[in-house]
Amino acid sequence: MSLPEGVAELVHDGDTVALEGFTHLIPFAAGHEIIRQGRRGLTLVRMTPDLIYDQLIGAGCASKLIFSWGGNPGVGSLHRFRDALRNGWPVPLEIEEHSHAGMANRYVAGASGLPFAVLRGYAGTDLPTHTDTISTVTCPFTGEELAAVAAINPDVTIVHAQQADRAGNVQLWGITGVQKEAVLAAKRSLVTVEEIVDELVPMPGGVVLPSWAVDRVAVAPGGAAPSYAHGYYDRDNAAYRAWDAISRDRAAFTEWLRELGVEA
Repeated sequence: MSLPEGVAELVHDGDTVALEGFTHLIPFAAGHEIIRQGRRGLTLVRMTPDLIYDQLIGAGCASKLIFSWGGNPGVGSLHRFRDALRNGWPVPLEIEEHSHAGMANRYVAGASGLPFAVLRGYAGTDLPTHTDTISTVTCPFTGEELAAVAAINPDVTIVHAQQADRAGNVQLWGITGVQKEAVLAAKRSLVTVEEIVDELVPMPGGVVLPSWAVDRVAVAPGGAAPSYAHGYYDRDNAAYRAWDAISRDRAAFTEWLRELGVEA
């Protein structure tokens, strides 16, 4: 289906939404469509929120962010995120912070149908005292105290990939993150792709999401820009640098929303 149709069907006000992708294959086009459709009260989940989450937060789509690192990679801060957190503009934002390992394990637990995951981590930090989804368990075999993190099961996960075949099987390759786990953990999933092909040719290190794990596929050429899609186009570094000035100023950001097709 089309991307607007996919977002309209799968993303609802108040949902917990994960838009995953690490360094590349970041689903910018889908995030922009969520903004255009005016979704509100979303809990956004992402290991590394960058520009697209800054944009979603600045557009007033989010009421909470669950994450492990946030920033404009290679440039600096996310200023719409900071404004929402500090000043409640355009709406107040609650945060829930984890480590990278904790977030990855939360997705794995959700994908595995388990209530929590166990890892060695968080020791010596104050995150457990501020985050109610972090706890401890005692190993029944060794007596060792380990960190435990609650599973996360998004209402909908959205990822971008290079290709899907006509049966709905999806393949992505290059630097992959937790896309597979995030899709399998979700109640619903939408995958945007660069193109539909007759047959998926196995790629080195490729991840295949079978059709039974994917609810909807939408063709969105360039759907990861300004991040990159391995084998299709490069990262637009200038866009990341330009975003710093746009995001620092509410008026400049409001004008960016108008250019996106949103009446602020």
